[in-house]
Amino acid sequence: MATFPVINLEKLNGEERATIMEQIKDACENWGFFELLNHGIPHEFLDTVERLTKEHYKKCMEQRFKELVASKALEGLQAEVTDMDWESTFFLRHLPESNMAEIPDLAHEYRKVMKEFALKLEKLAEELLDLLCENLGLEKGYLKKAFHGTRGPTFGTKVSNYPPCPKPDKIKGLRAHTDAGGIILLFQDPQVSGLQLLKDGQWVDVPPMRHSIVINLGDQLEVITNGKYKSVEHRVIAQTNGARMSIASFYNPGSDAIIHPAPALVENKQLYPKFVFEDYMKLYAGLKFQAKEPRFQAMKVRETTLPIATA
Repeated sequence: MATFPVINLEKLNGEERATIMEQIKDACENWGFFELLNHGIPHEFLDTVERLTKEHYKKCMEQRFKELVASKALEGLQAEVTDMDWESTFFLRHLPESNMAEIPDLAHEYRKVMKEFALKLEKLAEELLDLLCENLGLEKGYLKKAFHGTRGPTFGTKVSNYPPCPKPDKIKGLRAHTDAGGIILLFQDPQVSGLQLLKDGQWVDVPPMRHSIVINLGDQLEVITNGKYKSVEHRVIAQTNGARMSIASFYNPGSDAIIHPAPALVENKQLYPKFVFEDYMKLYAGLKFQAKEPRFQAMKVRETTLPIATA
């Protein structure tokens, strides 16, 4: 099997640009995932994010998770658990407005660093969307505009920790799913693995690499590219040793953005429906861990005479 795509973004501005663009194209078309090195976010800054995230978990969340495990009687699992995940999480919203001030227990330094991290990731997400536009033959800014809605994109971060699990064969760290949104930027633990994606019917490990950012494509990019790019099923395997940190940031369309295949990418037939992003998210909320195709089908059934955005 081909090896997981790792792309050195530093070479994008040199004579190897064409090669790097081809690597991104191949990763988007054949994997739906790739790992970025030298993406422009300083290594020391990422070390700080990692340190503060792990400190926050130890101080504020570890005990709560242990109590949850005890209350749900998960320690001595006999049968497989299919309705919950072995993870401890909290969510930060950045756009259209931040909820950072409302999150309890966040140390001042951690709050400040996560705000700065979000700005860096937002910039990287928009740069990547333009690289995708270039590869797709769309005008620069098309995808950002398609995501815009009336209030700009939605952007948020899910901070997860996956503690050691005594029965990893009985419960997933996170059950298999595709991501509903646009483009996802993941800063994952550099040592403890667990993230896997489904490729050609086989589960493939996403390798932990220090200072890398893992990129994956969500359902909305599958729709906009009319299936040229696809969102890919992925999961997190619980581990018996080591707690795994995962910081996933989701650069998504605005809630009222109208999503539809880009006309330039509809060669013979429009394969995906047109819908309002918020409607898709409402449907996704109850069906996250099920196949995506019925979601697209349900949107098609609901499809009305929504105006085509002029993006």
